[in-house]
Amino acid sequence: MPSWSARVVTRLPPLAIDDFGTGFSSLSYLAKLPVDTLKIDRSFIVAMTGGPEGLALVSTIINLAHALKLKVVAEGVETEEQLRLLRLLNCDEMQGFLFSKPVPVEIFETKFLAPPPLA
Repeated sequence: MPSWSARVVTRLPPLAIDDFGTGFSSLSYLAKLPVDTLKIDRSFIVAMTGGPEGLALVSTIINLAHALKLKVVAEGVETEEQLRLLRLLNCDEMQGFLFSKPVPVEIFETKFLAPPPLA
């Protein structure tokens, strides 16, 4: 019989693994948790433009996630070069200072969620 925690995990809504590749994130989580999104840690995005090894790691993470039918979000995108490479690698979503500094929810809603003005 599954443990109490295993039963709870199977009832959770889909999850995102944040800061993938650092700290306590693990490949085993991809198989054990109801994950639908993998967020690549900013440190990998920064290293991606520093040499072929960094780019290879990001490419591998994106390919692995897509093979597992996961959405991929790149954290900490700050340059046009990072954006260009992530698009070439078919990263699904990106976030970072290149797009916007952190803003209060009211400004976010007005700037990004409000319908466009009628012409």
